[in-house]
Amino acid sequence: MSEKKPFEIARETLKQLTTQKLAPTPANYQAIYNEIAGIPATVPFPAETLRDIAKALPVKTPGQQKQRGLLDYAIDRLNWEGVKTALVAYGSFPPLTGDDKPAAAVAPKTGLNASAPALTTEFLGQMGRLIEYTQPALGSDDERFSELTKTLTSALRQSGSDVLVLKTMLVNYSDRVSFVAEDQAEIKKTLLKLLHLLFENIAELSLDEHWLKGQMDALMSAATPPLTLRRLDDVERRLKDVIFKQKDAKEHAVQAQNEMRQMLAAFIDRLSEMAKSTGNFHEKLEENARQIEQAKTLAEIAPVLKEVVSATRAMASQSKESGEELQAMRDRANQTDAELVKLHQELDRVSTQARHDPLTGALNRKGLEEAVEREISSVRRKDTPLCMALLDIDNFKKLNDTLGHATGDGALAHLATVARECMRPQDTLARYGGEEFVILLPDTPLDKGVEAMTRLQRELTKKFFLAGTEKVLITFSAGVAQLAPDETGADAIKRADKAMYLAKRAGKNRVLAA
Repeated sequence: MSEKKPFEIARETLKQLTTQKLAPTPANYQAIYNEIAGIPATVPFPAETLRDIAKALPVKTPGQQKQRGLLDYAIDRLNWEGVKTALVAYGSFPPLTGDDKPAAAVAPKTGLNASAPALTTEFLGQMGRLIEYTQPALGSDDERFSELTKTLTSALRQSGSDVLVLKTMLVNYSDRVSFVAEDQAEIKKTLLKLLHLLFENIAELSLDEHWLKGQMDALMSAATPPLTLRRLDDVERRLKDVIFKQKDAKEHAVQAQNEMRQMLAAFIDRLSEMAKSTGNFHEKLEENARQIEQAKTLAEIAPVLKEVVSATRAMASQSKESGEELQAMRDRANQTDAELVKLHQELDRVSTQARHDPLTGALNRKGLEEAVEREISSVRRKDTPLCMALLDIDNFKKLNDTLGHATGDGALAHLATVARECMRPQDTLARYGGEEFVILLPDTPLDKGVEAMTRLQRELTKKFFLAGTEKVLITFSAGVAQLAPDETGADAIKRADKAMYLAKRAGKNRVLAA
């Protein structure tokens, strides 16, 4: 880059234009200016030229029409890569000969009218509802898209609509949907980037506040694709727990600050009183000293000594009281500080554990209750099946007694890890207690729930648990219950529990339906 200043480069550019006898056009000025400044020459994006080319492209098939729409979209965004992709895809469609006609034109001769009766009013109405249901996911910022949606859904619901017209409208609408969907995906991606930057910034500013950093870590984890409502609900519950504790700590901190202000004010008042009393005491002593110097007999000295002793005792008593008050203030300050430390420790604990079991990372009993309530609410609303599986590790006591409790804890964590690898995103894993786990399987009938637990058993046979260098095969017995109408979650888990015990008695390492 040149070290010249911009106005110097501009002046030199004008001189070069005059010397080279070039027309003072923006292009010539830009080229010479870039050359003097050492800026690489960049060719401007020929948007208007490309639009003219796009308009000249024939669109005799739906595929050609779609690719020309994508080309227009790429030109509007000055995207060379998009232009290239659209043109290459457009070129893959064979050109139509003079005898060829668009599909819409030949449709009546190829029997479309014969199949048209299959497009009933009910079917077209269902298509209209489908389009309406998908629109919220694509947003309403694009007015043209919203207008097309209303026009198309209205046409689909009108009886006697021309099938060929509807087909053309659907082709145009699908092209527009692809543009809007791409925009929405890009918006979502950008918003997630902004959220991550925000979370990272807050986490960096709160290095000393571990409980707040825990919240930011949880939010960053929740904002990592693929996003699911289940993950977001889980983080919401964790944050609510932390926020409650945080509010409690804040109230105590404000209370501690007020108490500290009161103690400082009292301390200052006491010091002022002590300083005043000390001053009076010194004045009294000086007066008594003068009286003693002027006394000529012991009889004159005795009353003065009595006053000195009395004043000294009063001063000592007052000093003792002040010391006791200050000590009480100090004890109270220490107590308040200890309470705040305890609250922050609790915040640290809640931030990391919340509704989760700290050993396995699965939900704990409290988290399971909330998850069951949520899933049952969904079942009642959508009328879908819900299975609950209760599984218990086989011979767990023997494992603990033989290899130690630390190995037993590792086995529990291993089972939870393998289970999460086998589960779907919508499934929920919870530690029910000890070596028992509950898995919630939404949208799953009873037979599929049994199959899912059987697959988990097979995975455990492939993925051994290592206790040091020793391979340990972990098996479990499980019972699976499908939630019945008007049945509570607790009752369904009880049925699964009974089936699990039957599986134990039948020889272990098996799954039974309740």
